[in-house]
Amino acid sequence: MDPIVKTTRGAVRGIPGTGCVAFKGIPYAAPLDGLRRFQAPVDAPSWDGTRDGSRFSADPPQGTFLPGLPSAWQPTQSTDCLSVNVWTPDPGARGLPVMVWLYGGAFLIGTSRQPDYDGATLAAGGVVVVTVNYRVGFEGFGWLPGVPQNRGFLDQLAALRWVQDNIARFGGDPDNVTLFGESAGATAVAVLTAAGAARGLFHRAIGQSIANGCLRETRARRTTERIAAALGVPATEVTAEAFARIPAEDIHRVQSVPGEITPYGPVIDGDLIVDHPWLGLRPEVDLIAGYNRDEYRLFVLNEPSSVQDPAASAEAFGVSLEDYRAAYPAMSDQELHVLIRSDAIFRIPAIRCAENHPGRSYSYELTWAGPLLGACHGLDVPLTFGSFSGPLGTMLLGNPVPPEAEMLSAQIRKAWLSFAATGDPGWPEYEPGTALTRIWDVPVSVVSDPEATSRRIWARST
Repeated sequence: MDPIVKTTRGAVRGIPGTGCVAFKGIPYAAPLDGLRRFQAPVDAPSWDGTRDGSRFSADPPQGTFLPGLPSAWQPTQSTDCLSVNVWTPDPGARGLPVMVWLYGGAFLIGTSRQPDYDGATLAAGGVVVVTVNYRVGFEGFGWLPGVPQNRGFLDQLAALRWVQDNIARFGGDPDNVTLFGESAGATAVAVLTAAGAARGLFHRAIGQSIANGCLRETRARRTTERIAAALGVPATEVTAEAFARIPAEDIHRVQSVPGEITPYGPVIDGDLIVDHPWLGLRPEVDLIAGYNRDEYRLFVLNEPSSVQDPAASAEAFGVSLEDYRAAYPAMSDQELHVLIRSDAIFRIPAIRCAENHPGRSYSYELTWAGPLLGACHGLDVPLTFGSFSGPLGTMLLGNPVPPEAEMLSAQIRKAWLSFAATGDPGWPEYEPGTALTRIWDVPVSVVSDPEATSRRIWARST
């Protein structure tokens, strides 16, 4: 008989798999009907009977990230999309460590049903894995007057409260929760690690490619004004009520700007987010903050060669091109462009989180060169989950998957599981004097301050 778990809102039936049981599509908040698209999440309604946990919920409303690729979401999907999925080794167990995953996608796209985020392999290692749907795009991060900002983060907080209330029923320990995520998800991990509103909801954190994406409210307002103008909404009618009447797909069609990764990010609202997260990380949360060596190489795929200009990149981020050229004299212009933007967008923010964290912190760098795009952005995701058949795994690892990827994945998963269980990932803590850093490569190693050159360049720029 398939296992049944009684949550605070109703019973859900799981599906046994290899080494774990999966419970999919469990709502933690009410459907996004009407004005709720732009409001803080409210609790999901209770249900009678037993809910089928064999299928994922609908996706959050979203457009596309890359031109020409179809969206994961379609306008015909249900509005009941704020859900969690749980993989547990044993629903009858007690006190298992819990790992809660926040997906990436530049705050523009994302869905927990993506095969790359399948939690079965991690769960079989002895943890309860939870993956979360949260609002993205304008619904999640667009600025609007009179309604809460950072609604995607409010969704994540609601999901973490659901975990506190329910995870013991799936065998997990609500007092031993590790929050982990990649890219936009890692940025969310850092934001919540600094947020007082998240106090007590998780105890450890893993940020994989934390991005430098916090926005001042004036910039967020300008994005809304641009979108409103494109939709023909007069400035005097920019309200949540007016935008709730506009089909989501119409907003998504005009929200992005060519040449810009994303128009959205955490809005410094003085409430949930008061500054860049590395300036206020809470000491009671143990932290792993890491990055990939060739982060920006993934994004160069969609850039014309005419914009791959290291001088423009250095100027955009306020660093010295001369310092980069002196430090890396053998690099081509395109390689310097990739390096400067890798540092600016991902690597330096992750380093700042590790070195400024007042509690226990650890750092890593993924340097293993995948067969197609090196150690680019996103390569860590299939390695983390040990799931290689999803879009990221297929795109970055190819088929067949290199044996080194399988070996490295096992090492990363062992470290993440150990950190979730005990707070020790298996290498020394990060200290500003030594900056000891795990190097994910074959073989695995620990080195001191592997990106000292870039770190010094950025220290001179601030």
